[in-house]
Amino acid sequence: MKAFLLAAGLGTRLRPITETTPKCLVPVGGRPLLSYWMDLLEAQGVDQVLINLHHLPEPVLRFAREYRGAVRIETVMEPELLGSAGTLYANRSFVEGEDQFLILYADNLVDLDLAPLIAFNARHPAPLTVGLMRLENPSARGIALLGDDGTIVDFEEKPARPKSDLASTGLFAARGTLFDAIDPDRRPCDLGGDVMPGLVGRMNGVELHGYLRDVGTLESLAAAEREWNGR
Repeated sequence: MKAFLLAAGLGTRLRPITETTPKCLVPVGGRPLLSYWMDLLEAQGVDQVLINLHHLPEPVLRFAREYRGAVRIETVMEPELLGSAGTLYANRSFVEGEDQFLILYADNLVDLDLAPLIAFNARHPAPLTVGLMRLENPSARGIALLGDDGTIVDFEEKPARPKSDLASTGLFAARGTLFDAIDPDRRPCDLGGDVMPGLVGRMNGVELHGYLRDVGTLESLAAAEREWNGR
């Protein structure tokens, strides 16, 4: 299986750390986020990952050169940020011919099993299967309402008044039909804000269980350090 690991963000909310360190290499528990991701990908049977680069690419390229695990790392440079969906569309050839693939956001610290997500997409093929979790602050993420069969019947990105506490985790299993839902002329194009609302009724979701923390701010990074060390 192949995976996109989206890592090109500027990390402005993590300054001053991200003035010298790209967001995907911010350390938690003495290890960069990217190293945790590589462990997870290997455990889930992913054999190739594509990582997009923009801000401070050299440290990420060095990480890829020095990595000695089982996953083949490919990188692609984005001189101009394309947005999450824009990156997927621009690099759709990476997953050509694949039955399904993963889409993951590198600024999350994750300790959970992706097998239920992959299996649900295999049993119920859809352009996008969204990993969902019940989170304390759902308004900071995309919020989904599920039908009885797992179809997402309503989705709203970062709503002021969430209709549920089932939030998108930034963990997705997808099919090639997803690219048909992405506007190639929209730049930047965001998966949550621009694509997923148009997939309501055609995408599905599955609730995942485990640990997930968006390490996108200094406050959440401090929380991750406390939580991770206490696990």
